[in-house]
Amino acid sequence: GGHHPVQEGEMFNMRYQALHELGSGAFATVWLCQDVRRKKQVAVKVLKSREGFAESAQDEVALLRCVNCMKKKDHAGENIISLLDDFRMIGENGFHILLCLVFEVLGPSLRCLMGRYTGQGLPLPFVKKSLQQVLAGLHFLHKHCRIIHADIKPENILLYGRDKSLQRLLMDTLGCGQRTHVKLKGAEDGLGNQLEESELMNIEVKIADLGSACWTYKPFSKEIQTQPYRALEVLLGLDYGTPADIWSTACLAFEMATGECLFDPQPGKYFSRDDDHVARIIELLGRIPPQIAFSWNKSTNFFSRPGALLRLSR
Repeated sequence: GGHHPVQEGEMFNMRYQALHELGSGAFATVWLCQDVRRKKQVAVKVLKSREGFAESAQDEVALLRCVNCMKKKDHAGENIISLLDDFRMIGENGFHILLCLVFEVLGPSLRCLMGRYTGQGLPLPFVKKSLQQVLAGLHFLHKHCRIIHADIKPENILLYGRDKSLQRLLMDTLGCGQRTHVKLKGAEDGLGNQLEESELMNIEVKIADLGSACWTYKPFSKEIQTQPYRALEVLLGLDYGTPADIWSTACLAFEMATGECLFDPQPGKYFSRDDDHVARIIELLGRIPPQIAFSWNKSTNFFSRPGALLRLSR
């Protein structure tokens, strides 16, 4: 499927030795590696080799380099993951150039932690503290870097402990790679039972994965964000900006606090998932003002007349 078949023990760029896979997604696999030059562990993201990926991969590198540059200038941005290195290597068939990104090692994602508190939400003091860090990270991206993250969700918020023993406990308890579905089955072995609330409060978070990000002045795509966290202006086809990230963060806040998605749209026989999503937003927040609903490109796809949904009668 375009993923480079990495073997444990394999050496990348004559420097990074693959130890084991941390996780995989639609566009990349991430490996825990030993940096033999600096004698420390790093996370290497091996991007998929397929036509059309090269340009978006270059965009991601440019965005990450901008973040690094602004971090040095402003001594801020500690809530954004750090790119340590990037390099290219030839794929196994020799046709594709694989781009690899080297990051600091963090813990598992917020999604893994939330899986341990199924249906009840995380302790509110931890929710508030984590959200302050997410918002501080977004403020840095928006104001200093002029970047829209465009995919804020639990999977892209990574946990870490400044204390090495806490970091190790996070990695051991919440190994959220390919074995995630096995790990999340037993609630009784959850992190909630293994960490005191005071220890939970020592966990920090960082925003990761700028693979969908774009510049505030140059959006790369009209379709951004994972569906439950998608902002209304994106659903309706409006030009979006940094507020789209804040909408996603609000959805994240609700989910962290309650254990349930704020919006979990589903398609029906006569309506799409987007129809249901817009309807749920109206149901929760009230009618969309007609002058807004009808000023947007795709409005006629959703509304029959001001404020009335086309395919959902109530």
